[in-house]
Amino acid sequence: MANAIRALTIDAVETANSGHPGMPMGMADVATMLWTKFLKFDAADPSWADRDRFVLSAGHGSMLIYALLHLTGHAGMEIDVLKRFRQLHSAAAGHPEYHEHPAIEMTTGPLGQGISTAVGMALAERMLAARFGKSLVDHRTWVIAGDGCLMEGISHEAASIAGHLKLNKLIVLFDDNEISIDGDTSISTSEDTLKRYAAYGWAVKRIDGHNEAEIEAGLAFATRSKKPVLLACRTIIGFGSLAKGGTAGVHGSALGASEAKAAKEALGWPHAPFTIPPDLSQAWNEAGARGAATRRAWLKRLATHKQRGHFEQTQSGRLPDFYAEAMARLKADLAAKMPKVASRQASQMVLEALVPAVPELIGGSADLTGSNLTLVKSMGIVTPENFAGRYIHFGVREHGMAAALNGIALHGGFIPYGGTFFVFSDYMRPAIRLAALMGIRVIHVLTHDSIGLGEDGPTHQPVEHLASLRAMPNVLVLRPGDAMETAECWDLAIRNATGPTLLVLSRQALPAIRSDANGNRCAQGLYVLAEADGERAATLIASGSEVTIAMEARAALAKEGIEVAVVSAVSFELFEAQSADYKASVLGTAPRVGIEAAVGFGWERLLGERGQFIGMTGFGASAPAQDLYKHFGITASAIVAEVKLLINR
Repeated sequence: MANAIRALTIDAVETANSGHPGMPMGMADVATMLWTKFLKFDAADPSWADRDRFVLSAGHGSMLIYALLHLTGHAGMEIDVLKRFRQLHSAAAGHPEYHEHPAIEMTTGPLGQGISTAVGMALAERMLAARFGKSLVDHRTWVIAGDGCLMEGISHEAASIAGHLKLNKLIVLFDDNEISIDGDTSISTSEDTLKRYAAYGWAVKRIDGHNEAEIEAGLAFATRSKKPVLLACRTIIGFGSLAKGGTAGVHGSALGASEAKAAKEALGWPHAPFTIPPDLSQAWNEAGARGAATRRAWLKRLATHKQRGHFEQTQSGRLPDFYAEAMARLKADLAAKMPKVASRQASQMVLEALVPAVPELIGGSADLTGSNLTLVKSMGIVTPENFAGRYIHFGVREHGMAAALNGIALHGGFIPYGGTFFVFSDYMRPAIRLAALMGIRVIHVLTHDSIGLGEDGPTHQPVEHLASLRAMPNVLVLRPGDAMETAECWDLAIRNATGPTLLVLSRQALPAIRSDANGNRCAQGLYVLAEADGERAATLIASGSEVTIAMEARAALAKEGIEVAVVSAVSFELFEAQSADYKASVLGTAPRVGIEAAVGFGWERLLGERGQFIGMTGFGASAPAQDLYKHFGITASAIVAEVKLLINR
């Protein structure tokens, strides 16, 4: 049965003349034992909520999962799909891609992301089980990871989180083949990986990855553990290839026709390419149907479960019926009070309203809870002893947090958010990018968003981050200018189920700029906050904390008889999606001035040929916020001067 995986891998990689045969050939024995005897799944329903999750963290070995899905009878991974491995529009892409097949739990390829995201999946399972009980939620998360995954820094963060929380249903099968692209792993690492994981609080065990009895005993050991498990499977990369097996040469290229033939002969595989003999095909199909009875029993329990309605609602991703009412009440209250608060404080006010209304909303912070203001007292803290809480202390592990949030979202049942300083989004970019690529609902609360954070200085003052994250496809970047806009941005974030949302929030207090609570004006991305009293002499376009400065400039210009409009630029992405007529009505034909305490890269799309930008041209400095705005010329007087220059040209 394992040789069927090896043969399909050889055939697909040879046909594509591209791919990574080494890992699938090396881990075929371990994967066969896992999928035939331990993994809880039913090929007839790959979306079954209580299935075990299988994550191929070493995503370059994608033919392993494609072969497994084909052999176990998953619809959508027929032999013709494997014949088109790595071709355009094939479900068998170069690396496993979420949405290409329902049994692919996540997109993997960037090493370390899979194992780290799996931590979030395992955490979600424990938290969901605490809410609905073992009768509905009782499954494991299995990971196949290689040396590279365990070298990447993100996996260190994630493994530490998993050990601390005692996520005993997380099992990592480490493909311990001692080979990396550059050669033997000894050229770059000499640590004892098992001791490192034991220090994290994991149970660890070493097995022969080609010995059936040892593999079965190791997997059984893993299922009994009260800690997360690292099972180091000593394997030979490219097992079966006499010329290339055990070398870096089999990692990332086809064997070649002669070596492919020789490998099949060595494995005792006489069959034609892409051909599985009937007896093996039947055995694999039986493995794919092994979980059918378990799934049917689960469906019966669900049908009579007192929490069925709530469980199905959370699994579907639908918001509770009373969500809209809670948001409307909050906005009405903000309209009445018009508070002058930092948008990070406004965000906490939103959470205080939404957390009771949306039970599936869970959050956390990378050791900045008191600064991000991401905790609502009623949430309760997640601990190894209590997974019923709704708030996770991730520690100083921004990258691990972002990956875990992805895993929680992918698992289903929750809407996760996490907080840190905006400047530390640099640590999170790979995980944010994967969330965007997969199109999953994750919310990042990113506070201290500019030079407005003041004295902590340029190391903590993000200037290029807005531009760089706006450049990333399928990422919704929202920068609100007051409490009302913050509420509307949270509404957009929580409704955005097709990608990650970044809430970019201020440290400093912002005056209320809006008192109307109807609709969601931020949904249009840019909107006219204050129209000119008469024909526009210019249009001021500002985001976040700079909207207030633009309003001050508008008032000063009006005293001199110069009428300008102020546009709040909450989201470039949402504005791009509006009609041409709407965009023209907002931007107008008068000269435009952009104002943002960040670099101007990307603003040219809004400002046009005659437009001017007032913002940052380099890094910030250490001083009180008000002094920094003056020092860098982001002031109402600077805007007034720029408008006068524009209209007098």
